[in-house]
Amino acid sequence: MLKKLLQNWDGSKLLTKRSLLVWDGSKRRDKVFIVALAINLCIVTVLGVQLGLNISQNLNQQLYVSTITQDGAIRGGKPATSMAAIACNVDWGEAEIPKMIDIFRENDVKISFFPCGRWAEKNPEVLRQMYGAGHEIGNHGYGHKLCTQIGMEQSKQEILKTETAINSILGIKTNLFAPPSGDYKKDTVAMAEDLGYKTILWTADTVDWKEGSTADVIKKRVLKKDLNGAIILMHPKPETVKALPELIAEIEKQGIKLVTVSELLAASEVR
Repeated sequence: MLKKLLQNWDGSKLLTKRSLLVWDGSKRRDKVFIVALAINLCIVTVLGVQLGLNISQNLNQQLYVSTITQDGAIRGGKPATSMAAIACNVDWGEAEIPKMIDIFRENDVKISFFPCGRWAEKNPEVLRQMYGAGHEIGNHGYGHKLCTQIGMEQSKQEILKTETAINSILGIKTNLFAPPSGDYKKDTVAMAEDLGYKTILWTADTVDWKEGSTADVIKKRVLKKDLNGAIILMHPKPETVKALPELIAEIEKQGIKLVTVSELLAASEVR
């Protein structure tokens, strides 16, 4: 309705001939002119506010679209959520995970762990600790095999074997798939979706597996990113554990709440 008003509006129609007589013989300002001027100003103000809202909404939508790849893999959520999720991929590091769980408990933070199936089978008690502490459990494939290097049927079995392993230990079905090393192809996303999974990537990467990744380096890598709506990737490494308390504090100082991946996607209306 507002757009139609703008298209049809001719400012001159709001001014009568009489209103053009700004001053009469007594130098009095024409009341009609003042009223017309006030109406004009109100219309311009409303249109300006509406234009600003439209620009903001469009910008937010563009930022959101950029977090989801064209083939459907998810890199993050809506920036407007003021949330970020931590995704921890697990194929080793079982000695560090209880320490991470303690830090998350102390800071009232829940994250998403993505274990490999073979790791889950070897470390059922640690997996139970993760789940028992309220963290989300995803699926990282069974043997950490790269999806682009194996056939589609093998990729499918990697997900299903891990699903079975986790279900046998925790009694739950996973529904988020983090492809090993972020390696995937379009068909991988479609196949995972057929199995009831969303394919999860990341926005900010700690790269904590790389040599020279000290706690300070890890913090800098993450904090230089725009973390509104981000998925932050990490692994159970000693230096990551050292970085966690300050990293959590700095993220929360930005007014960003740390949540699980599913919570971030729900707030972003990703279904």
